[in-house]
Amino acid sequence: MLKRRIGRDGPEVSAIGIGAMSFSDAYGPTDEAASHAILDRAMARGVSHVDTSNIYGMGRSEAAIGSFLAARGPVARDFFHIATKAGITRDPDTGARKFDNSAAHLTAELEASLRRMGIEAVDLFYVHRRDPEVPIEAVAEAAAGLVAAGKARAIGFSEIAPSSLRRAAAVHPVAAVQSEYSLATRSPELGLVQTCAELGTTLVAFSPVGRSMLTDAPIDADRIPGLAFLSACPRFQAPNHAANIKATAGFRALAAEMGLPAAGLAVAWVLAQGEQVVAIPGTRSVAHFDELLTGAGRRLSDEDLGRIAAVLPVGWAHGDRYSAAQWVGPERYC
Repeated sequence: MLKRRIGRDGPEVSAIGIGAMSFSDAYGPTDEAASHAILDRAMARGVSHVDTSNIYGMGRSEAAIGSFLAARGPVARDFFHIATKAGITRDPDTGARKFDNSAAHLTAELEASLRRMGIEAVDLFYVHRRDPEVPIEAVAEAAAGLVAAGKARAIGFSEIAPSSLRRAAAVHPVAAVQSEYSLATRSPELGLVQTCAELGTTLVAFSPVGRSMLTDAPIDADRIPGLAFLSACPRFQAPNHAANIKATAGFRALAAEMGLPAAGLAVAWVLAQGEQVVAIPGTRSVAHFDELLTGAGRRLSDEDLGRIAAVLPVGWAHGDRYSAAQWVGPERYC
Protein backbone atom coordinates (compact mmCIF):
# COMPACT_ATOMS: atom_id res chain seq x y z
CA MET A 1 0.00 0.00 0.00
CA LEU A 2 1.24 3.45 -0.94
CA LYS A 3 2.14 5.48 2.18
CA ARG A 4 1.98 9.17 2.94
CA ARG A 5 2.78 11.18 6.04
CA ILE A 6 0.25 13.00 8.23
CA GLY A 7 1.92 16.35 8.91
CA ARG A 8 5.52 17.26 8.23
CA ASP A 9 6.95 14.98 10.93
CA GLY A 10 3.94 12.80 11.70
CA PRO A 11 3.31 9.10 11.17
CA GLU A 12 3.04 7.43 7.80
CA VAL A 13 -0.40 6.13 6.88
CA SER A 14 -1.94 4.56 3.81
CA ALA A 15 -2.46 7.08 1.00
CA ILE A 16 -6.07 5.89 0.85
CA GLY A 17 -8.03 5.95 4.07
CA ILE A 18 -11.63 5.27 5.04
CA GLY A 19 -14.13 8.11 5.11
CA ALA A 20 -16.29 6.74 7.91
CA MET A 21 -19.32 8.95 7.30
CA SER A 22 -20.42 5.87 5.34
CA PHE A 23 -20.59 3.95 8.64
CA SER A 24 -23.87 5.81 9.23
CA ASP A 25 -26.87 5.92 6.89
CA ALA A 26 -25.77 9.11 5.12
CA TYR A 27 -25.55 7.43 1.71
CA GLY A 28 -27.99 4.59 2.30
CA PRO A 29 -28.74 1.91 4.89
CA THR A 30 -25.84 0.14 6.53
CA ASP A 31 -25.12 -1.72 9.74
CA GLU A 32 -22.29 -2.52 12.10
CA ALA A 33 -21.48 -5.82 10.39
CA ALA A 34 -20.95 -4.04 7.05
CA SER A 35 -18.70 -1.45 8.69
CA HIS A 36 -16.71 -4.18 10.44
CA ALA A 37 -16.28 -6.01 7.13
CA ILE A 38 -14.73 -2.91 5.58
CA LEU A 39 -12.40 -2.44 8.55
CA ASP A 40 -11.34 -6.08 8.34
CA ARG A 41 -10.66 -5.65 4.63
CA ALA A 42 -8.71 -2.48 5.38
CA MET A 43 -6.40 -4.35 7.75
CA ALA A 44 -5.88 -7.08 5.20
CA ARG A 45 -5.01 -4.55 2.47
CA GLY A 46 -2.87 -2.21 4.57
CA VAL A 47 -5.36 0.69 4.75
CA SER A 48 -4.48 2.26 8.07
CA HIS A 49 -6.22 5.65 8.23
CA VAL A 50 -9.86 5.90 9.34
CA ASP A 51 -11.53 9.31 9.47
CA THR A 52 -14.76 9.81 11.42
CA SER A 53 -16.67 12.47 13.40
CA ASN A 54 -18.82 12.76 16.46
CA ILE A 55 -21.79 13.78 14.30
CA TYR A 56 -21.66 10.95 11.74
CA GLY A 57 -24.87 9.20 12.65
CA MET A 58 -24.73 11.12 15.95
CA GLY A 59 -21.99 8.86 17.27
CA ARG A 60 -22.95 5.77 15.29
CA SER A 61 -19.82 5.78 13.14
CA GLU A 62 -17.55 6.07 16.15
CA ALA A 63 -19.50 3.35 17.97
CA ALA A 64 -18.98 0.96 15.03
CA ILE A 65 -15.24 1.67 15.11
CA GLY A 66 -15.22 1.16 18.87
CA SER A 67 -16.98 -2.19 18.72
CA PHE A 68 -14.56 -3.32 16.01
CA LEU A 69 -11.54 -2.37 18.11
CA ALA A 70 -13.03 -4.10 21.13
CA ALA A 71 -13.60 -7.29 19.14
CA ARG A 72 -10.21 -7.35 17.41
CA GLY A 73 -8.06 -6.30 20.36
CA PRO A 74 -4.91 -4.17 20.68
CA VAL A 75 -3.56 -5.22 17.29
CA ALA A 76 -6.37 -3.32 15.56
CA ARG A 77 -5.85 -0.18 17.63
CA ASP A 78 -2.13 -0.26 16.93
CA PHE A 79 -2.82 -0.70 13.21
CA PHE A 80 -5.26 2.15 12.66
CA HIS A 81 -4.48 5.85 12.61
CA ILE A 82 -7.79 7.24 13.90
CA ALA A 83 -9.07 10.75 13.26
CA THR A 84 -12.26 12.32 14.54
CA LYS A 85 -13.83 15.77 14.66
CA ALA A 86 -16.00 18.06 16.77
CA GLY A 87 -17.26 21.61 16.69
CA ILE A 88 -20.71 21.29 15.07
CA THR A 89 -23.69 21.43 17.39
CA ARG A 90 -27.37 22.46 17.49
CA ASP A 91 -29.21 25.32 19.11
CA PRO A 92 -31.28 23.62 21.86
CA ASP A 93 -34.25 25.93 21.25
CA THR A 94 -34.43 26.18 17.46
CA GLY A 95 -32.52 23.07 16.36
CA ALA A 96 -30.48 25.23 13.99
CA ARG A 97 -26.93 24.14 13.29
CA LYS A 98 -24.26 26.21 15.01
CA PHE A 99 -20.60 25.94 15.84
CA ASP A 100 -18.81 25.79 19.17
CA ASN A 101 -15.03 25.98 19.13
CA SER A 102 -14.58 26.60 22.84
CA ALA A 103 -12.05 24.53 24.73
CA ALA A 104 -14.81 23.24 27.01
CA HIS A 105 -16.96 22.03 24.12
CA LEU A 106 -14.11 20.46 22.15
CA THR A 107 -12.84 18.70 25.27
CA ALA A 108 -16.25 17.34 26.23
CA GLU A 109 -17.02 16.14 22.72
CA LEU A 110 -13.63 14.49 22.25
CA GLU A 111 -13.96 12.73 25.60
CA ALA A 112 -17.35 11.37 24.47
CA SER A 113 -15.78 10.22 21.19
CA LEU A 114 -13.00 8.43 23.07
CA ARG A 115 -15.57 6.63 25.19
CA ARG A 116 -17.53 5.51 22.11
CA MET A 117 -14.36 4.17 20.49
CA GLY A 118 -12.93 2.75 23.69
CA ILE A 119 -9.55 4.41 23.24
CA GLU A 120 -7.40 6.77 25.29
CA ALA A 121 -6.47 9.20 22.51
CA VAL A 122 -7.09 9.86 18.85
CA ASP A 123 -4.19 10.19 16.45
CA LEU A 124 -5.70 13.28 14.83
CA PHE A 125 -8.40 15.65 16.07
CA TYR A 126 -10.02 18.11 13.66
CA VAL A 127 -12.08 21.15 14.43
CA HIS A 128 -14.98 20.19 12.16
CA ARG A 129 -16.23 23.68 11.42
CA ARG A 130 -14.79 27.00 12.44
CA ASP A 131 -16.88 29.44 14.49
CA PRO A 132 -16.36 32.72 12.60
CA GLU A 133 -16.89 34.69 15.81
CA VAL A 134 -13.78 33.18 17.40
CA PRO A 135 -10.28 34.05 16.15
CA ILE A 136 -8.72 30.95 14.66
CA GLU A 137 -5.63 31.51 16.79
CA ALA A 138 -7.80 30.91 19.87
CA VAL A 139 -9.30 27.80 18.26
CA ALA A 140 -5.84 26.45 17.50
CA GLU A 141 -4.86 27.02 21.13
CA ALA A 142 -7.96 25.15 22.32
CA ALA A 143 -7.20 22.21 20.03
CA ALA A 144 -3.53 22.25 21.05
CA GLY A 145 -4.69 21.89 24.66
CA LEU A 146 -6.11 18.48 23.76
CA VAL A 147 -2.66 17.41 22.58
CA ALA A 148 -1.11 18.69 25.80
CA ALA A 149 -3.72 16.75 27.77
CA GLY A 150 -2.86 13.52 25.95
CA LYS A 151 -6.30 13.17 24.34
CA ALA A 152 -5.07 13.79 20.77
CA ARG A 153 -1.70 13.35 19.11
CA ALA A 154 -2.12 16.02 16.42
CA ILE A 155 -4.64 18.64 15.35
CA GLY A 156 -6.34 19.57 12.10
CA PHE A 157 -9.20 21.57 10.65
CA SER A 158 -11.97 20.77 8.19
CA GLU A 159 -12.92 23.05 5.30
CA ILE A 160 -10.90 26.15 6.19
CA ALA A 161 -9.33 28.73 3.90
CA PRO A 162 -5.58 28.85 3.18
CA SER A 163 -5.34 32.17 5.04
CA SER A 164 -6.93 30.58 8.12
CA LEU A 165 -4.54 27.65 7.88
CA ARG A 166 -1.57 30.00 7.94
CA ARG A 167 -2.89 31.79 11.03
CA ALA A 168 -3.58 28.54 12.87
CA ALA A 169 -0.21 27.05 11.95
CA ALA A 170 1.53 30.09 13.45
CA VAL A 171 0.09 29.01 16.83
CA HIS A 172 0.49 25.23 16.63
CA PRO A 173 1.50 22.77 13.89
CA VAL A 174 -1.57 21.78 11.85
CA ALA A 175 -1.07 18.19 10.78
CA ALA A 176 -3.99 18.01 8.35
CA VAL A 177 -6.75 19.96 6.67
CA GLN A 178 -9.71 18.03 5.39
CA SER A 179 -11.42 19.38 2.30
CA GLU A 180 -13.57 18.08 -0.52
CA TYR A 181 -11.26 17.52 -3.49
CA SER A 182 -11.88 15.57 -6.66
CA LEU A 183 -12.19 15.94 -10.41
CA ALA A 184 -15.61 17.41 -9.61
CA THR A 185 -14.43 19.89 -6.95
CA ARG A 186 -11.24 21.71 -7.87
CA SER A 187 -11.35 24.75 -5.58
CA PRO A 188 -8.51 23.49 -3.30
CA GLU A 189 -6.16 24.12 -6.22
CA LEU A 190 -6.69 27.85 -5.72
CA GLY A 191 -4.47 28.07 -2.67
CA LEU A 192 -5.14 25.17 -0.31
CA VAL A 193 -3.09 22.50 -2.10
CA GLN A 194 -0.16 24.90 -2.31
CA THR A 195 -0.41 26.15 1.28
CA CYS A 196 -0.57 22.61 2.65
CA ALA A 197 2.56 21.70 0.69
CA GLU A 198 4.37 24.80 1.97
CA LEU A 199 3.47 24.26 5.63
CA GLY A 200 3.90 20.49 5.72
CA THR A 201 0.18 20.00 6.31
CA THR A 202 -1.52 16.96 4.81
CA LEU A 203 -4.54 17.64 2.60
CA VAL A 204 -7.08 14.94 3.41
CA ALA A 205 -9.38 14.80 0.40
CA PHE A 206 -12.92 13.70 1.18
CA SER A 207 -15.45 12.70 -1.51
CA PRO A 208 -12.64 11.93 -4.00
CA VAL A 209 -15.12 10.09 -6.24
CA GLY A 210 -17.63 12.93 -6.31
CA ARG A 211 -20.21 11.25 -4.04
CA SER A 212 -20.47 8.39 -6.60
CA MET A 213 -20.53 10.57 -9.74
CA LEU A 214 -16.98 9.48 -10.66
CA THR A 215 -17.69 5.75 -10.34
CA ASP A 216 -19.06 3.10 -12.66
CA ALA A 217 -22.37 3.16 -10.77
CA PRO A 218 -23.42 6.75 -9.94
CA ILE A 219 -26.32 7.03 -7.51
CA ASP A 220 -29.52 6.75 -9.49
CA ALA A 221 -32.00 9.63 -9.51
CA ASP A 222 -34.66 7.40 -7.96
CA ARG A 223 -32.56 6.93 -4.80
CA ILE A 224 -31.73 10.58 -4.22
CA PRO A 225 -35.02 11.67 -2.55
CA GLY A 226 -34.32 9.18 0.25
CA LEU A 227 -30.85 10.59 0.98
CA ALA A 228 -31.06 13.77 3.04
CA PHE A 229 -27.69 15.22 2.08
CA LEU A 230 -27.77 14.46 -1.64
CA SER A 231 -31.38 15.47 -2.09
CA ALA A 232 -30.39 18.99 -1.02
CA CYS A 233 -27.17 19.07 -3.08
CA PRO A 234 -27.55 21.04 -6.34
CA ARG A 235 -25.38 18.61 -8.31
CA PHE A 236 -27.82 15.81 -7.57
CA GLN A 237 -30.99 17.73 -8.34
CA ALA A 238 -32.70 17.82 -11.74
CA PRO A 239 -31.63 18.77 -14.33
CA ASN A 240 -28.05 18.86 -13.00
CA HIS A 241 -27.97 15.20 -12.03
CA ALA A 242 -28.72 13.97 -15.54
CA ALA A 243 -26.28 16.46 -17.03
CA ASN A 244 -23.52 15.26 -14.69
CA ILE A 245 -24.17 11.60 -15.50
CA LYS A 246 -23.81 12.47 -19.17
CA ALA A 247 -20.71 14.61 -18.57
CA THR A 248 -18.91 11.78 -16.74
CA ALA A 249 -19.68 9.06 -19.29
CA GLY A 250 -16.42 9.74 -21.12
CA PHE A 251 -14.48 9.38 -17.87
CA ARG A 252 -16.01 5.95 -17.24
CA ALA A 253 -15.10 4.90 -20.77
CA LEU A 254 -11.54 6.18 -20.32
CA ALA A 255 -11.14 4.30 -17.03
CA ALA A 256 -12.24 1.07 -18.70
CA GLU A 257 -9.77 1.68 -21.52
CA MET A 258 -7.02 2.21 -18.94
CA GLY A 259 -7.97 -1.03 -17.16
CA LEU A 260 -9.27 0.57 -13.96
CA PRO A 261 -12.63 0.96 -12.29
CA ALA A 262 -13.76 4.57 -12.64
CA ALA A 263 -13.55 4.98 -8.84
CA GLY A 264 -9.95 3.78 -8.90
CA LEU A 265 -9.00 6.25 -11.61
CA ALA A 266 -10.68 9.08 -9.71
CA VAL A 267 -8.70 8.24 -6.58
CA ALA A 268 -5.47 7.88 -8.56
CA TRP A 269 -6.04 11.39 -9.96
CA VAL A 270 -6.44 12.85 -6.46
CA LEU A 271 -3.28 11.14 -5.23
CA ALA A 272 -1.39 12.46 -8.26
CA GLN A 273 -2.00 16.05 -7.12
CA GLY A 274 0.81 16.01 -4.57
CA GLU A 275 2.70 13.91 -2.07
CA GLN A 276 0.89 15.82 0.69
CA VAL A 277 -2.54 14.51 -0.43
CA VAL A 278 -4.38 11.58 1.18
CA ALA A 279 -7.77 10.42 -0.11
CA ILE A 280 -10.58 9.18 2.15
CA PRO A 281 -13.38 7.70 0.05
CA GLY A 282 -16.33 6.24 1.89
CA THR A 283 -18.20 3.07 1.07
CA ARG A 284 -20.65 0.57 2.53
CA SER A 285 -19.42 -2.25 0.28
CA VAL A 286 -16.27 -4.36 0.44
CA ALA A 287 -16.43 -4.87 -3.32
CA HIS A 288 -16.51 -1.13 -3.92
CA PHE A 289 -13.74 -0.67 -1.35
CA ASP A 290 -11.54 -2.96 -3.46
CA GLU A 291 -12.33 -0.84 -6.52
CA LEU A 292 -11.27 2.30 -4.68
CA LEU A 293 -8.00 0.72 -3.61
CA THR A 294 -6.92 0.18 -7.20
CA GLY A 295 -6.25 3.92 -7.24
CA ALA A 296 -3.29 3.52 -4.90
CA GLY A 297 -1.63 1.06 -7.22
CA ARG A 298 -1.69 3.23 -10.32
CA ARG A 299 0.82 6.03 -10.86
CA LEU A 300 -0.56 8.33 -13.53
CA SER A 301 1.76 9.67 -16.21
CA ASP A 302 1.54 13.16 -17.69
CA GLU A 303 -0.13 11.56 -20.70
CA ASP A 304 -2.69 9.89 -18.43
CA LEU A 305 -3.44 13.18 -16.69
CA GLY A 306 -3.83 14.88 -20.05
CA ARG A 307 -6.36 12.30 -21.21
CA ILE A 308 -8.34 12.75 -18.00
CA ALA A 309 -8.31 16.52 -18.44
CA ALA A 310 -9.61 16.11 -21.97
CA VAL A 311 -12.72 14.20 -20.85
CA LEU A 312 -13.29 16.15 -17.62
CA PRO A 313 -11.93 19.67 -18.06
CA VAL A 314 -11.92 22.06 -15.11
CA GLY A 315 -15.43 23.37 -14.53
CA TRP A 316 -17.33 20.50 -16.14
CA ALA A 317 -19.71 19.90 -13.19
CA HIS A 318 -23.30 21.16 -13.32
CA GLY A 319 -24.49 22.78 -10.09
CA ASP A 320 -22.77 23.86 -6.88
CA ARG A 321 -21.30 21.24 -4.57
CA TYR A 322 -23.37 22.56 -1.64
CA SER A 323 -26.76 24.18 -1.20
CA ALA A 324 -27.02 27.54 0.58
CA ALA A 325 -27.74 25.73 3.87
CA GLN A 326 -24.87 23.28 3.36
CA TRP A 327 -22.49 26.18 2.74
CA VAL A 328 -23.02 27.45 6.29
CA GLY A 329 -19.73 26.60 8.01
CA PRO A 330 -17.18 25.83 5.27
CA GLU A 331 -14.91 28.78 4.55
CA ARG A 332 -15.11 30.14 1.02
CA TYR A 333 -11.87 31.61 -0.25
CA CYS A 334 -12.25 31.74 -4.03
